[in-house]
Amino acid sequence: MPNAAPDADGPFATERRVAVAAAEATGPLLRGHFADARTLRTKGGNGDVVTDLDLAAERLILARLRRHFPHDRILSEEAGLLGAAPTTDCRTWLVDPLDGSNNVAIGLPAYVVGVALCVGDSPVVGVVHEPLTGRTWHAVTGQGAHTADGAPLPGPPGDVPPPGPVLAWTQGHAVDRGDPTALALRGALEQGCRRVLQLWAPLLGWALLARGTIDGFVGYRAEAVDLPAGALLAAEAGVELRTLDGAPFHPGFTGPATTRSYVAARADTLTYVLDRVAAALHPQR
Repeated sequence: MPNAAPDADGPFATERRVAVAAAEATGPLLRGHFADARTLRTKGGNGDVVTDLDLAAERLILARLRRHFPHDRILSEEAGLLGAAPTTDCRTWLVDPLDGSNNVAIGLPAYVVGVALCVGDSPVVGVVHEPLTGRTWHAVTGQGAHTADGAPLPGPPGDVPPPGPVLAWTQGHAVDRGDPTALALRGALEQGCRRVLQLWAPLLGWALLARGTIDGFVGYRAEAVDLPAGALLAAEAGVELRTLDGAPFHPGFTGPATTRSYVAARADTLTYVLDRVAAALHPQR
């Protein structure tokens, strides 16, 4: 886990700078119009929404990425897949212009903006910007995770607090409210943890984990577009990523949602959470 400031001339330095600038360009728009955001439509069967701010922020980010990297593919949450057909090692930008749209729609100021670059299915750059506070966190593979001024993100301490760890939880839009596995997992985690946060903004959970203000993150069939940016941020801050069965977890964006379930934590907390997940998934053992 490198702790030095990111190399200004190293691999993916230009991509990091452009991604940071693109994410931060949405800040004034999202802050200024938060109070009058309009819901335009719902998506999926669970009532998730798209607001006018999703689309306006997306236009800003896509314009910058296309100007600087016209030959790269882009997968954006609202616009979908843009650009050339995929190849094994092609570059794909992932854009979540407003992670927390449901929060914004109800007037809850808990939202961030996420931009990632993947080569093939592996994240190499991840950026999360919080318009409300103006803070930005970024990571480049192999170069650590940092704040906007270059300070390293510490990640969580890894020991299990006496009242139990504080975790974030996310599940994909397609997961039914009555999904028995999701219910079993959440129930087991609620019993064994101090808090299980359902933020409606997964990238906000990843940023909290990379900063070390929460202890872990559990995802069940998570959405693809915001996973690489957040997971890279946490991994470069020293967080371990595992599947629900404890195997190494690869935070890619391709493949079915069934491949995007994970536990992210460190040291003793990782073992603690995996034990509770195993008890929920295999109660007869």
